[in-house]
Amino acid sequence: MSLFLEVVPVARAVETVRSIAPAIGDEMVPIGDALHRVLAEDVRAGGDLPGFDRSVVDGYAVRASDTTGSSESMPAMLVLEGRIEMGQAPAGSVGPDRCWYIPTGGVMPPGADAVAMVEYAERAGDEVLVHRAVAPGENVLGCDEDFAAGSVVLPSGRRLSPQDLGVLAAAGVAEVPVRRVPKIGIISTGNEVVPVEAALAPGRVRDANSYLCAGFVREQGCEPRRYGIVRDSPELLRQVLEGAVASCDCVLISGGSSKDVRDMSAGVIGDLGEVLVHGIAIAPGKPTIIGRVGTTPVIGLPGHPGSAFIVLVAVVRHLLAAMSGAPVSPCRVRARLAANIPSAKGREDYVRVRLEDGAATPVFGKSGLLNTLVQSDGIVVVPAGCEGFETGEEVEVVLW
Repeated sequence: MSLFLEVVPVARAVETVRSIAPAIGDEMVPIGDALHRVLAEDVRAGGDLPGFDRSVVDGYAVRASDTTGSSESMPAMLVLEGRIEMGQAPAGSVGPDRCWYIPTGGVMPPGADAVAMVEYAERAGDEVLVHRAVAPGENVLGCDEDFAAGSVVLPSGRRLSPQDLGVLAAAGVAEVPVRRVPKIGIISTGNEVVPVEAALAPGRVRDANSYLCAGFVREQGCEPRRYGIVRDSPELLRQVLEGAVASCDCVLISGGSSKDVRDMSAGVIGDLGEVLVHGIAIAPGKPTIIGRVGTTPVIGLPGHPGSAFIVLVAVVRHLLAAMSGAPVSPCRVRARLAANIPSAKGREDYVRVRLEDGAATPVFGKSGLLNTLVQSDGIVVVPAGCEGFETGEEVEVVLW
């Protein structure tokens, strides 16, 4: 078959990958195993939390009206009825001009509607002098103030953090429904590519992309599966790709995506399935391929690690997010440019920048250099209709 590179905008490429993201399915996991997993549905509170009115300070449970007008010179005088113990229900209630000592987290006794802090109270035998008035509800956490029964504790699509696991445990949720972890196959291609441990000969490069892709995939909450290096043979690539498609939810092919006659990824993808996009108006990363075999997305990435990484950030991230059910929410900061960023109209330029003292310095370099990946903190996106940005202009930096 004959395939021609026809460039599409980045927005269309993103729309395309999201449209072909396969349904991954859900599973139940214990919350101890749920860190960084993505919730498949809302988790709701089975009851009120904390479930009882409790004090948020050490002090005295009182009726707020009994402290009205109290001050250092004219404190309210209340009779101390006793002490509320942690983890136990109060032994009595609070009547007029009465109070109970209560620790932080203690259960509020019936009749009390506020807590006077120990810092503003003074005990004198069986009496307590309150030197500052309190309002109803002051220093008290209501029984449903954290979460009311039936309310959403954590929403669907949330990637669970350590603090989320703590909240789930407090809500009595032992297991949670999460999206299954997408399995992403990674294939490196090229006669010039050798294993990482190999000594380099002229014209050879080590297999950087499979590790770059695997790290990115894992960072996005997916499981990478590396299929090694495939020489420039359509038959060999077809064989490996068929195996990867059979056991993975998505496949990334590194290399073999340009217009060179020796490059064959688009042809193999087209023979096994269909090529939806061959060329994106993005620099670097123009010759990217978007296709699928059956229901499995197959992405052909540029062979150069810098270009491949830009495509991962700009396009593949959206595919992985759609598969895992998580939102795409990269960290962004504003900064002023320390130097001009030129750009050609008609394509989106992804320019690497280094951040220092609120300034973004472009990290330019010859095509093929790897050092720009580690010397930069993120990228500035120059829109397709823009000719670039000038020194001093405020820009948005998408952090790695």
